[in-house]
Amino acid sequence: MPADPLTLIVGDEELLAERAVGEVIAAARADDPETEVIDLTPENLEAGRLAELTSPSLFGGGKVLVLRSAQDLGKELIAEVLAYAERPADDVALVAVHAGGAKGKALVDGLSKAGARKVTCSKITKPGERVAFVRAEVRRCGGTIGAEAARALVDAVGHDLRELAAACSQLVADTGGKISEEAVARYYRGQAEVSGFNVADSAVEGDLVQALEKLRWALATGVAPVQITSALAQGVRALAKVSGAPRGARGAALAKELGMPPWKIDKTQRQLRGWSADGIARALRVVADADAQVKGGATDPAYALEKAIAEITAARGGR
Repeated sequence: MPADPLTLIVGDEELLAERAVGEVIAAARADDPETEVIDLTPENLEAGRLAELTSPSLFGGGKVLVLRSAQDLGKELIAEVLAYAERPADDVALVAVHAGGAKGKALVDGLSKAGARKVTCSKITKPGERVAFVRAEVRRCGGTIGAEAARALVDAVGHDLRELAAACSQLVADTGGKISEEAVARYYRGQAEVSGFNVADSAVEGDLVQALEKLRWALATGVAPVQITSALAQGVRALAKVSGAPRGARGAALAKELGMPPWKIDKTQRQLRGWSADGIARALRVVADADAQVKGGATDPAYALEKAIAEITAARGGR
C-alpha cells in the first residue's frame, strides 16, 4: 500500500516515533523505490520552502517530507503547512512529528481536521506497559516470552526502550525464539548485578561506600552513565510518590494509585526510613542536575555521578 499523504505522529517516545516515520518511508519506497526522503526542522523550513518541495518535478519521483519537532513551528509556518494539507500533492507523503503537549497544538488540530493519519507515541511510564512492550517486541522479532520473563528482562536491562528492544532482538536470536525466565537470567544476570538500579538502591538507602563501589563497577563493565542517572531519578521519584501516597491506602488500591507493583512499593517504603520531605526534594534537584551534566554539561560524567551520589546520601540524613 502507498504511504498516506498526511501522517501526524504525536508523542515523546523517540523510539516509537522513529519507527512510525520508518514505516511511512518503507511504505512509500515499496510503491516507488526511488522515493526521496527529506528531513525538515523548524530551523531549515523557511517560508515558501514547503511549496517548493511539494511542487511537481520535471524528473518525477515521489518524496517523503519528514517535519521533525513540529511543535516548534511558528504561526506563519503552521499556516503554510495547514494550507498545503488542504490539497496535498499526489506524489508526496508529509510526516509531521510533534512531541505532544499544548505547544503547536494548532498544527495537530489542523492536520487532524485535514484527515491526517494519527500515530500516538506517548512515553511508556508504567511497569505493566514496559512488560507489554517487551512481549510485543519479542513477537515482532518472531519469538515468544511470558509475563514473568518479560518482567525479569525489564528489571535486568532497565527502562530505556532502545536497550529493551535490542535485548529482545538478541534474546530471540540466541534462544531460537522461546524466551524463558531461565534464559533471561542466563544472558542478563551479570548486567543486572551491575545495573544503575543497584547503584540507585544503595544511594537512596544512604550507603555511600556501597553506592560508589557499585558505580565504579557498573561504569567499568560498560553501563552507560545516562542509565545510572535514569535509575537514580527513578529511585528518588519512587520515594516521592510513596511518601506522598494517601494515608490508609494499601495493597492493590495503593498499587493502582501509584502505578507501581506491590513489591516495588514495599521496597520503597523500607527505603524511606531516614528520609524527610525536604531531603527528597533536595535529592530530586540533585538528580536533575546530574542528568543535565551527564547529557553534555559535564566534562567528566563519572565525577558528576560520584558527586550526585554523595549529595543524595547526604540528603537522606538531612546533612
